[in-house]
Amino acid sequence: MYAVVATGGKQVKVEQDGLAVIEKLDAAVGETVELPVLLFSDGEKVIADPAALAGASVTATVVEHKQGDKALIFKFKKRKGYKVKKGHRQLLTVVRIGEITMDGAKKAAPVKAEKKAAPKAEPKAEAVAEKTPVAVEAAAEPGQCAAVKADGTQCANKAKEGSKYCGVHAKKYEG
Repeated sequence: MYAVVATGGKQVKVEQDGLAVIEKLDAAVGETVELPVLLFSDGEKVIADPAALAGASVTATVVEHKQGDKALIFKFKKRKGYKVKKGHRQLLTVVRIGEITMDGAKKAAPVKAEKKAAPKAEPKAEAVAEKTPVAVEAAAEPGQCAAVKADGTQCANKAKEGSKYCGVHAKKYEG
């Protein structure tokens, strides 16, 4: 039985009671972490459907934190006297895979699902009207840009000659 989990922007194949070296996690040594499952296989069937994997979980215990091998970066431009040598050691975490379960529900998953599933409230017409330049035109001083920024504040730039918008907003609102 094995699973493929996503961590640190990478995918790692893990087996039960095995060790896995992954990018650094913010967890203390001895702490238990849950990793998101992308693929599950029990030897007979392979499951990769996200809906079917909703109950799958991989629990792992942090064994140690370490640095990876040094990667050298050497930049060189011939006949220019330019040479730069840099090194990098990636921070890694070694985890021991505890158990891989297909039917065990995660405790945190339903909370995240509810947050994502909740539809965003539509902005009220009054709030939208306040942020549009048309509603602010009357409040704008002569010679000041009539546009409203994304944060709801009015643009403080001077309007272009023959326009009610500054150079930044003229293209956006006047076409």
